[in-house]
Amino acid sequence: MANSTAERQIVSLKIVHTSDVHGSFFMRDYVNNHAVRGSLSRVYAYVQSLRKAYGDRLLLMDGGDILQGSPVVYYSNFVASSGKNLAAEIMNYMAYDVGAMGNHDIETGHAVYDRWTAACRFPVLGANIIETATGKTHLSPYQVLERDGVKIVVLGMITPAIPAWLSENLWQGLRFDDMEETARKWMKVIREKEKPDLVIGLFHAGQDAFVMSGKYNENASLNVAKNVPGFDMVLMGHDHAKECKKIVNVAGDSVLVIDPASNGIVVSDIDVTLKLKDGRVVSKQIDGVLTDTKEYGVSEAFMRHFAVQYGAVEKFVSKKIGVFTEDLSTRPAYFGSSAFIDFIHSLQLDISGADISFAAPLSFDAEIKKGDIRVSDMFNLYKYENMLYVMKLSGKEIKDFLEESYYMWTNQMKSPEDHLLWLKEKRTAGAEDRASFQNFSFNFDSAAGIIYTVDVTKPKGEKVTIVSMADGAPFRMDHIYKVALNSYRGNGGGELLTKGSGIPQEKLKERIIFSTDKDLRFYLMQYIEKKGTLNPRALNQWKFIPEEWVKPAAERDYEYLFGTK
Repeated sequence: MANSTAERQIVSLKIVHTSDVHGSFFMRDYVNNHAVRGSLSRVYAYVQSLRKAYGDRLLLMDGGDILQGSPVVYYSNFVASSGKNLAAEIMNYMAYDVGAMGNHDIETGHAVYDRWTAACRFPVLGANIIETATGKTHLSPYQVLERDGVKIVVLGMITPAIPAWLSENLWQGLRFDDMEETARKWMKVIREKEKPDLVIGLFHAGQDAFVMSGKYNENASLNVAKNVPGFDMVLMGHDHAKECKKIVNVAGDSVLVIDPASNGIVVSDIDVTLKLKDGRVVSKQIDGVLTDTKEYGVSEAFMRHFAVQYGAVEKFVSKKIGVFTEDLSTRPAYFGSSAFIDFIHSLQLDISGADISFAAPLSFDAEIKKGDIRVSDMFNLYKYENMLYVMKLSGKEIKDFLEESYYMWTNQMKSPEDHLLWLKEKRTAGAEDRASFQNFSFNFDSAAGIIYTVDVTKPKGEKVTIVSMADGAPFRMDHIYKVALNSYRGNGGGELLTKGSGIPQEKLKERIIFSTDKDLRFYLMQYIEKKGTLNPRALNQWKFIPEEWVKPAAERDYEYLFGTK
């Protein structure tokens, strides 16, 4: 607490940080129809308990990716889009002090995210989101907050790799600058103009940096914390991996870096104690932990306040759109041709009229039970609001694309006792289950429309043998094919087209010959409603070989991933 009359003061601040909430607002998971471990309704209960002690010395911040990922935000963004933006309403009710933009927020398109930022009664920051026409930032680069004589500056940034994932129409008129360069620029301004007592980086980027598509420095939060002196803490997100540690930057100063993963299950919980003398900070202590909010329960006041919106979403997600005669699960998709992924392949080919389809499991472990299919099930079938593209690719580019995919996906087996899949020897602490893989499973693309094998004893470049087209016609390396794939992949996501097929990032746009104007999930729902009853089956157009090695290895790896045979 502060004693403003004393020559020496001690000011205690509490900072609570969420990130990658992905529309987890209420107490129920609309997709899997069970109570959730994390949600903003739980976070609010925790924050309100803290406000009794801290009052306005509690600062609530969000690191982005709140506008996409659940039926709740889909309904608000695209179905009831003429009403108030629900994410803004909830964040205003919770009295957030500052937010940052995430890549999945950008994916909703200008109409949605510009309406959201305008409705928020707090600044949504983006120091490296630049308007190409003016060279100015599209959003405020930083925010100044003052509490009990302490001046706090929050600098917000987003991962710059947006163009490698998203169609340009979603970010028309914008560019995304390098995080480290941007931080250096604005830190100089902040130091000279604001003379802050505390500087916070609020970044929608993780800590394991790498260069994507030869030009985008992805997940650069830790690099910024280390290489740009001036930050007292860096609040990370984007990679859905829990982290809480202190690092020493190039100036020899300690910097707290913290990441609460996703869905509001835990929050970054930071205590800052500052000693002031004659109005100047003479020392500061910063400590952080990750706090699970489940013991605080769900805020009843929160649920009462949003009862109307909750009811509207319930009605939307409960709508029946068709019937499946078989269960669908992503689990078999890692081990060969599967009904889940092949259903998406079939729909992509049917909708687009393409020759070949590429698709991957977007959710690590999703399941749709047979019987009535409702709108909520569609978010298990297809997690993100990707568009459907058709691109022109040569036969060789198709093979090289698949070589890159299966290289990231499979181990090169030396004996029957080896893993089939490329798995981490040690799982990443606190990360999602998909972190058992060496690479992200949403980049494990298989193909339909061609018959092929994947030899897991071979090295990269020699794994894939394409036998023929699915109709028996020859597959030719020099022929140009029409390939259906989602917009994330078509814009360079996962680098399968750039690093794999060898197409320069700036040339990808030239290959696109068709794009839907709505997200793929919208067309999938239309398709299912039209068909009524569907009987999803694996197409069995590809398989891993040698089968005598693959079968026992698949059983072992299945148990490793899912804890059951």
